[in-house]
Amino acid sequence: MQVSIGILSDNRLTIQGVQGACLSETDRKTIIALCNRAYEDDLEPLFNTFVGATHVLGYHNGLLVSHALWVTRYLQVGSGPLLRTAYIEAVATDPAYRKRGFATTIMKRIADEIGDYELAALSPSSVAFYERLGWELWRGPLFIRTETDLLPSPAEEQVMILRLPKTPPLDPNAPLSVEWREGELW
Repeated sequence: MQVSIGILSDNRLTIQGVQGACLSETDRKTIIALCNRAYEDDLEPLFNTFVGATHVLGYHNGLLVSHALWVTRYLQVGSGPLLRTAYIEAVATDPAYRKRGFATTIMKRIADEIGDYELAALSPSSVAFYERLGWELWRGPLFIRTETDLLPSPAEEQVMILRLPKTPPLDPNAPLSVEWREGELW
């Protein structure tokens, strides 16, 4: 089943959006294999934690070469309201297809699709890549919210945000927290 992203082709990349629950086992394995190659790691355990994910798949000549997904999370700036956030994960392009703009195309398409959210966020592997797409590095301290406490994130953790039409005024130097989850916390 395709989501609202539908299929878009720019003669280089055909983009398809799919709800994670609608992926066939073959498609799921193909996506995980792509991400494993891109990250040089086994990401299957991480994929098992992506509840309610929307996958954005990029095909070149019928071959899956680029991927990203978003899940709904709730970020909070200081003691402000919880912000419904499109949290971007598993941005990956097959190493043999890098430097062709495929990940940029996927990320721009995601930005076009998540306008109903109050914020977008991700934990970057390359700050410069996302900065040129309009993402901002959060400079304030990062925390994980549990039912009873705020736990400081490791000092090396980084988060970037993308302001969307519904994003309220934010101070990127303020504390930022996200709800605890299984697997990678940010």
